[in-house]
Amino acid sequence: MISFTIMAITFGVVFLAELPDKTALAGLMLGTRYRASYVFAGVAAAFAVHVALAIAAGSVLTLLPHRLVQGVVGALFLAGALMLLLKKSDDGEEHIKAPEDQSFWKVSGAGFMLILVAEFGDLTQIMTANLAARYDDPLSVGLGAVLALWAVAGLGILGGRTLMKYVPLKLITKIAAGLMLVLAGFSFYEAVTG
Repeated sequence: MISFTIMAITFGVVFLAELPDKTALAGLMLGTRYRASYVFAGVAAAFAVHVALAIAAGSVLTLLPHRLVQGVVGALFLAGALMLLLKKSDDGEEHIKAPEDQSFWKVSGAGFMLILVAEFGDLTQIMTANLAARYDDPLSVGLGAVLALWAVAGLGILGGRTLMKYVPLKLITKIAAGLMLVLAGFSFYEAVTG
């Protein structure tokens, strides 16, 4: 059974945390050079792999005592919020080695490898594992996370620069950090009272 509430919470946290990340810029750069659908196919596949790994890690955490898990999850959400608030903005362009030709496999493969390497152990992967441990609902968390990552990739590929003209990156970062602080507070509360 899928919980739309857990999906929505996961979507919001992951979407806001990923939006200011380098992935949107990398997707934008590939999307301006190659067919957007080819780029998206590779990027989407890589994000699906990352979410599956995060869900597996989060599911293992649920085997530990509830209070311990909530304490660890709270600490990781707090660390994630601090990382977002304290990280320096990336104004520099990512340098992406472009594939030689425009075939589906070359372009989607380049997108897949770029995201697979760049996002491994990334904040959103850790947050997805935390949410899977917190809610013990891997399907809802997985769907929310993968949809959020695909949405960010789609925005990046189809026009991230336009979005950033209207919505300040600092505002998005502060909202994501605020959500993570709230989730950290709930997790700490459950660790103490649970």
